[in-house]
Amino acid sequence: MRGGSVAVVGGSIAGCAAALAASRGGAERVTVLERADDRLRDRGVGIALHSDRYDELREAGYVAPEMPWAPLTRRVWSVRDGEADHGRVVGEQPFPFRAYSWGSLWSELRRRVPDGVSYRSGAVVTAVEPDADGATLRLADGYEEHFDLVIGADGYRSVVREAVFPGADATYAGYIGWRGTSPDVADLPSDGNDAYNIVFPGGHCMIYRIPDGVGGHRLNWVLYTAPPQTDGLHPDLRTPTSLPPGRLDSELTAHLRALVADNFPPYWAARVLRTPAETTFIQPIYDLEVPHYTSGRLVLVGDAASVARPHIGGGSVKALQDATALEAAWVAGDSWKEVLEGYDARRGSVGAAMVALARRMGDAQVENTPDWTAMDQAGFDAWWQAQNSGSDRRSGFGGHSMKAGQGGRG
Repeated sequence: MRGGSVAVVGGSIAGCAAALAASRGGAERVTVLERADDRLRDRGVGIALHSDRYDELREAGYVAPEMPWAPLTRRVWSVRDGEADHGRVVGEQPFPFRAYSWGSLWSELRRRVPDGVSYRSGAVVTAVEPDADGATLRLADGYEEHFDLVIGADGYRSVVREAVFPGADATYAGYIGWRGTSPDVADLPSDGNDAYNIVFPGGHCMIYRIPDGVGGHRLNWVLYTAPPQTDGLHPDLRTPTSLPPGRLDSELTAHLRALVADNFPPYWAARVLRTPAETTFIQPIYDLEVPHYTSGRLVLVGDAASVARPHIGGGSVKALQDATALEAAWVAGDSWKEVLEGYDARRGSVGAAMVALARRMGDAQVENTPDWTAMDQAGFDAWWQAQNSGSDRRSGFGGHSMKAGQGGRG
């Protein structure tokens, strides 16, 4: 399929990858419309990419060795044990991953978008009006334009998805991720290449190194737990949103800091509690799946199509794999119909499977946690096998072996 005008709504990792796919597929004109400005590169949260998924995406031309990364080799699960500085290890796993910073990965992908692609920052799409020959996009500044194909890469609050499946919003899972990054990477246990899981009743916290973009490293962590059930908690976490630095509810912040102080081994409690306030934020956890990834001349990629809880690490990796599948369908198809049907066949069932597995892992690791204090390695292995049973070993953070084109675990 050659030619045609393509709009990509959203210019983050998913959008840049989709623009790359459309260009390689043969689109004549590609326009990326991103509502934010170049501050996207400042997003410092961590992404972990399984080594096998890296190899597949590198061969496809979407990631490259020069993208800054930090090696991860082992995952260590620990519980507080009195005043023991590092707590007690309840389980260890091989963990062949590469850790990235979201912002630096986006910057590298942005540089790979061909010069012929028009990338427009500050372009807020407010409406998508599909027709038989494509769709018209309307922007907040009054501008409108018709395209032969529109790709929705605009995340879990997607305006493109709303045009395809009205009312199909992300659903709050009942708990949050409290995220932070810190320059506090000196004197890490072992060689610094471990991912550490600190476990406690009602949740866990994952901690690992990521590149800082200037040749060093930062400590990246995310803590999953349910917020306190109080009246007036602002904002309503059930509405798809996030709480950036400086906007955290004081009661919620106090609750989380107390949880860390009471439940983390002293060494890890200090690391989390010393994290600068300006690099911490709250991410409510959501589920979202749609029956199809395409409709007419509209296409969904990344979180616009499905949102799986972060325990499987599938967000950015899945977006990249969506792009590779779209490119493959584009090259194989001789018409818009063939391209879109081929893409939907490759990715539709994957998204649903990832959402289901992530729900199961969220239940086991946050909503209905085991008695971590009673665990040893044998007990941990049995628990891990139980939560991954039936997953076809397709997990990055789970079974560590998901195949390209079958979803991804970061």
